[in-house]
Amino acid sequence: MTTPVTALVSLAAALVATPLAMVVARRYGVLDRPGALKSQAEAVPYLGGVGVFIALAVGVLAARPSLLIPLAGALALGVADDRFDIPAPARLAGEVVIGVAVVVTCPLHLAGWAGVMLVVPVTVLLINGVNLLDGLDLLAGGVVAVAAVGFALLLHGGGRQVAVALAAGLVGFLVFNRPPARIYLGDGGAYLMGTSLAVLLAGAWAPGTALTTGAAALALVAVPAAEVAFAVLRRLRGRRALMAGDRGHPYDQLVARGWPPLLSSLAYVAVQTVVTVAAVLVARHSSLPAAVTVDVLCAGILVGLAAATGALSPDQEART
Repeated sequence: MTTPVTALVSLAAALVATPLAMVVARRYGVLDRPGALKSQAEAVPYLGGVGVFIALAVGVLAARPSLLIPLAGALALGVADDRFDIPAPARLAGEVVIGVAVVVTCPLHLAGWAGVMLVVPVTVLLINGVNLLDGLDLLAGGVVAVAAVGFALLLHGGGRQVAVALAAGLVGFLVFNRPPARIYLGDGGAYLMGTSLAVLLAGAWAPGTALTTGAAALALVAVPAAEVAFAVLRRLRGRRALMAGDRGHPYDQLVARGWPPLLSSLAYVAVQTVVTVAAVLVARHSSLPAAVTVDVLCAGILVGLAAATGALSPDQEART
């Protein structure tokens, strides 16, 4: 299957499957209801991740069908969490199992325990990073869609097919997730996208891939990774439980300062776009030291932006 065909079929699949997921979510009560840490005023269906998964499967089946194991596992764990609110320790154990499945199904430069020690923590990090990003309409889906485009430009063969399918599926999902959102990704979708990024990052570390590409690819996942780091730092400074939610994320801080939610989401997408362009350019035209420099600069910029919004403050709630 050619890349354009993969994109078109994945987009069509998401456009058809997402409305069906909305119906199923309402029928079985898989809804995100208003609450203290929620931004919506009424219940919104979850299960947006189901539509993205069906679209993503188009590229995965054409590239490496075994990848459906960690991807389906991530979706199932997240949907179960949406429906039954799985305790944090059990959820973390499930994320670790998913990370191991990524190691088993993805070829890596580092084999055996070295691959496990690297890829499993990264998978857990990205699952939780995308989940933390999923706080405003269009935000998580928009950021990951841009990252997927970056991976499609960096990778070749099966990796490119998976990245294109993910990007196209998210475009289809965002038709229904743009403000005011008619469906959310839910934990199922967030876990799926985090695992997808881990799979694509593993593809950038696969044998035969230039080290410059692998280093540059780290920048593509910097935004969700940074979201975890900021939340951990903020909660440690505030002496709060690491697994407790808060409204102190950078996007929350922007909204609290008067930014429209859509503009806050687009600001994140813009940052991800700049990072993606830099990563692709350095991977194609520069050396390994240049790629590492881009990674360090991206990290510094993200920390600076978070500090400027007050997102590193120990206060739990977004300050006005």
